[in-house]
Amino acid sequence: MIREEDHRDSFRPAQGEIPTSPGVYRFSDRHGRVLYIGKAKNLRARLANYFQPLRSIQPRTQRMLALAARLDWTVVATDTESLVLEHTWITEFQPPFNVQFKDDKTYPYLAVTLREEAPRLLITRNDKIRGARYFGPYPKVWLLREMTALLQQAFPIRTCNDADYRRARQTGRPCLAGQIGRCHGPCSGLISIEDHRERVGELVAFLAGGDDRALKQLQRAMRDAAAEQRYEDAARLRDQVAAVQHVMERNSVALGLDVDADVFGLRHDELSAAAHQFIIRGGRIRGERSWLVDVELDDSPSALLEQVIQSAYEGEREPPPQILVPMLPDNAEALEQALRARRPRGGRVRVQIPERGDKAGLMDRAVLNAGEHLLRYKLKRAADISARTDALSELQQALDMTEPPLRIECIDVSHLQGTGVVASLVVFEDALPAKGAYRKYRIEQTTDDTDSIYQVVSRRAAQLNQLAQSGELPDGRYRDRPQLLIVDGGAPQVAAAKRALDEAGIDDIALTGVAKRLEELWLPDDPFPVVLPRASEALFLVQRVRDEAHRFAITFQRQRRSTAIASQLSEIPGLGPKRVQALLKHFGSVARLREASLDEISSAPGVGLQLATQILSRLAESGASAKLEQGSERVSRGEEEP
Repeated sequence: MIREEDHRDSFRPAQGEIPTSPGVYRFSDRHGRVLYIGKAKNLRARLANYFQPLRSIQPRTQRMLALAARLDWTVVATDTESLVLEHTWITEFQPPFNVQFKDDKTYPYLAVTLREEAPRLLITRNDKIRGARYFGPYPKVWLLREMTALLQQAFPIRTCNDADYRRARQTGRPCLAGQIGRCHGPCSGLISIEDHRERVGELVAFLAGGDDRALKQLQRAMRDAAAEQRYEDAARLRDQVAAVQHVMERNSVALGLDVDADVFGLRHDELSAAAHQFIIRGGRIRGERSWLVDVELDDSPSALLEQVIQSAYEGEREPPPQILVPMLPDNAEALEQALRARRPRGGRVRVQIPERGDKAGLMDRAVLNAGEHLLRYKLKRAADISARTDALSELQQALDMTEPPLRIECIDVSHLQGTGVVASLVVFEDALPAKGAYRKYRIEQTTDDTDSIYQVVSRRAAQLNQLAQSGELPDGRYRDRPQLLIVDGGAPQVAAAKRALDEAGIDDIALTGVAKRLEELWLPDDPFPVVLPRASEALFLVQRVRDEAHRFAITFQRQRRSTAIASQLSEIPGLGPKRVQALLKHFGSVARLREASLDEISSAPGVGLQLATQILSRLAESGASAKLEQGSERVSRGEEEP
């Protein structure tokens, strides 16, 4: 049998063979399929990481190396060249271990076909029409249809297909749009091709950001027509002005009218990531897009952001002068140079983090939208009955269970710097949350996380044994017996839970622990973890169960802290329970009350300077230091944090 180290030696370069220059490298399997592509400022230093002892390499990278049979690299002159070459190769080879952001759906665009003899306006999802000028994408096609109808009224240009256009050219009869005044009729000679192209230019200028100019021109023409008593023309221009104003209302102003920018928001977890882009032209939101990806290797958030920005400007898409991001990519300067090359005249491109004002607010909206896309993606995946069935089957095989875990219970412990220890138990039935069976635990005395796990599992085991001994049928969801118990943690936490089950004489419930971040499953008395495939439904289910237990534990702990503070404050003379509730409602939360100054507290309704001084004194006596008060919340998720 060939050891993994020997397998890597089969394609490991000789000492000193790898250059120290910047470049792009790729791993391939024995069939020539490219597995992973990466870039480095120093190829020798970066590639040395792949030939360390296996125990120091992440499990997902180990899987890639187990499949690899060849390593190649290409030396480049600058970091910018490595950035461009890496993205080009990822697009070309589609390596399975690379992060590749993809649109979660196809979006509709407004396109103007400038290469045609008589350009036309159309709604399309094809973003590769040669010579077309695109506007968008837009999130809803019905919204785009409404806006197109308004644009036709304001700028009557051709919208018919090529067959109708040729037929009208042959017969000299305009199509329906031409007959009702929605097109000036270049096909039937009602207007010359040159005049039609001039009208198209006005529409393109309007869509590109010349809103005020187009509106003022139409208003001036309307007034002139009315002054010259051309009332029919004035009425037609009035309708066009109204249509332009409606379009402008639908494209709300987000930034200054001279601002062209793209705003990228990003949200991610261990398995998936979502990005959202706002397209700002002339200060208005002209379109938006979103991407979803199943994260493969351990890329940092900045690396994920770098990938999505490059994906946004593939093909003929031109980057704007400003690109606003929630964090700077590691290779921000190289990325700016690569994007600058995509602009027609090499104009300036700046990638920056908005600090305050409207830009920062728009960034918050982009991040919020990315989070919503990620949540919808996870909910849609969780609701898929076939995916849930696959998840339970995969989990049964991975944990060597005799039956699928139709009922899963998960325990998580939460504490604040070792104080206020609580625990949660969440239940999933048929891979869906059974919230009626959730339970909360108070842990009054404990030595560490493993002891807390032992106490909670012991209490749950005692309840199950009591039910079994009574011989009664379950009368509640909490009394049902699980097939699988998950604890949030690694080998020490699993050992503590196993000890509790053994002492209770329970041996028919499978047990596993979920190690933090690496998504490894630890089994009792097994020195090596089970590593589920990244794209498996079983791993997705385990992560959802763990995250739900974590959320429920944090919620319980915060409720207890809020109740404790309210009880302490109500002991102050002159500050009864009702006034305490009014004070907490005024500040919105205990955390904000703790952060408030003496002046801010004294200005609250019913609180004067003397009472505010007593409140601050009591908060200080509660034992929270300034650092703790600012939210230094520490939650145990099975392993000690660094």
